[in-house]
Order: sequence, then C-alpha cells, then structure tokens
Amino acid sequence: MTSINTNTSAMTALQSLSAINSSLDQTQNRISTGYRVGAASDNAAYWSIATTMRSDNKALGAVEDALGLGQAKVDVAYTGMEAAIDVTSEIKSKLLAALEPGVDKTKINSELTELKNQLSSIASSASFSGENWLQNSTAAAAGTKNVVASFNRDSGGNVSVGTIGLDVSSMTLIGTDNETLGLLTKDYDADQLLATPTATPDNYRLIDVVGQTTAATGTVIALASTTTDAQVNAMVRVVDKILSDMTTAASNLGASKSRMDIQSEFVSSLRISIDKGVGTLVDADMTEESTRLKALQTQQQLGVQALSIANSSSQSVLSLFR
Repeated sequence: MTSINTNTSAMTALQSLSAINSSLDQTQNRISTGYRVGAASDNAAYWSIATTMRSDNKALGAVEDALGLGQAKVDVAYTGMEAAIDVTSEIKSKLLAALEPGVDKTKINSELTELKNQLSSIASSASFSGENWLQNSTAAAAGTKNVVASFNRDSGGNVSVGTIGLDVSSMTLIGTDNETLGLLTKDYDADQLLATPTATPDNYRLIDVVGQTTAATGTVIALASTTTDAQVNAMVRVVDKILSDMTTAASNLGASKSRMDIQSEFVSSLRISIDKGVGTLVDADMTEESTRLKALQTQQQLGVQALSIANSSSQSVLSLFR
C-alpha cells in the first residue's frame, strides 16, 4: 500500500542513517582522542581499572623521585665515609711510624692534628638536602632513616607504602653534642682489643669536640715526646677498631645503595608495564578506526541517497492525478 501520510521506506532509511551517523561520531571521537574507552559510558569496568592504575602510576612516579633523593643521600654519605676511611688509614700509618726508634713524635703529632681536622671537615661536609648522616648535632642517636621505595595495592584494593631503612646511628662519625654517638669521638677500650685483656680499662678516642654537652672520657689520641710505645700500640689498636667499624658502615651503605639502584630500575620498568597494560585496555587501534571511518563515510553517503530516494517515491502518486 502506498501512503502519503506514512512513508515506511523513508522511516527505515532515516533510522539506518541515524545509526550510521552515531557510529561515525563514535569513530571520529576515538580517532581525535586516541582512546577506545575515554569515559565511563564507553566501558565502565575498563575505565575504572584504567583510572585507578593511572593514579597508582603517578604514585610510583613519586616513589621513583623519592628513591632518587635517597640514592643521592646514600652516595654523599658513602663518598664521605670512603674519604674518612682513607684519612683514618693514614692516621694508623703515622702511629705505626711513631714506633720507630729515634722518630720525633711531636712532628708526627702535627700531622695527626691536620689529619683529624680533615676528618672533621669530611664529616661536616657530607650533607645533602639538609641531612648529614656522618655528623650528629643532637644529644640523641640518629636512629633509622627510611627512604620510600614502593607503592603497593593488594587484591582487596588496600594500599601501603614500602620503605628501605638505613641505620644512621651506626655510620655517625662525629657527635658534636654527644661525643659518645660518633665512631671518631666515642671511647674505645684498648685493653679489650688485646688477645688477652687485662681487665684494666684503657680508653682512647680519636677526635675531641669542643663545646659538646656530653663528652667521652677516654684519652684523645695524640703523640708527645713522652708517649711510650705501649701507649702508641694501644692507640694503633683503637684506630684499627675504628677502621673496622667504619668499613662495616661503608659496607652497609654500599648494600643499601645497591638495593636502591635495583628498586629504582624495577619501579621504572613497572611504570612502563602499567602504561602498556592501561593502553591495551583503553587505547584505540588507529589502523582499525581509520578503516572503519572510511567505511562509515561511504555508508553515510549511501544512506543519504537511500533516504532521498525514499522521500521522492511519494511524488510518483501525483502522476495518478494527471
């Protein structure tokens, strides 16, 4: 039946053209944004996952920055500790030289004084971003310093922050307010360093800090013309023990630095992997979308022509009235 009130063909053609235009708008939006899922309405599940993972990736970026800052602090402390070990080794050599018969101990002491001044300079200079792990200017031990190392999300969606801890107390060289806190300023019992201790305390310390609140009580390592060989031997044992403690601290710093380097590389790789995963969920395949765009543009042109033909079909009724 032909009707001038209801053009079924035109209605069908219009409905088809509307569907084509909707698909064309969607494809053009994907091409312009680069996203297959750009909003929650496109795919709520994928959009939610992608949004959460993007947020976590930003947090991992902050972790990467924190690790970089921590690595810089460890590098500075390690450099200072290494330099201090070299100077302390030189002090040990000078003390051994003082055991030679006929040596002027007062001249060697002048060298020791300058070497100890250098140690103080190294400890006070090993600072980064306002933190100095080799010199403690407070009355309390430095304790443990934590460096942010990871951002974790469990299966329940709960988040936690992981850290790498460094025992700064064990690497403090000089306690400016409390001498007992520094490896170079605290007391060492030379008697306890003998193979067979005599149970008679014989305390020595390498550096004396002027104006401290809590002072160590041992004798400051220094030479005079009256210094005996037994006293020099005691000093050598103490300096050797200090070197051993400094070497342990440097080893711990090196181990922490190595772990931070590994963790930094892991976080960097993890961020790349998360970016790839998010891209797989929401990114548009531009080759596929460009092909679809061409096809839809062709369908749109054909739909317009079909609608035009359907609209003109009712005009043929007029010929019946001629």
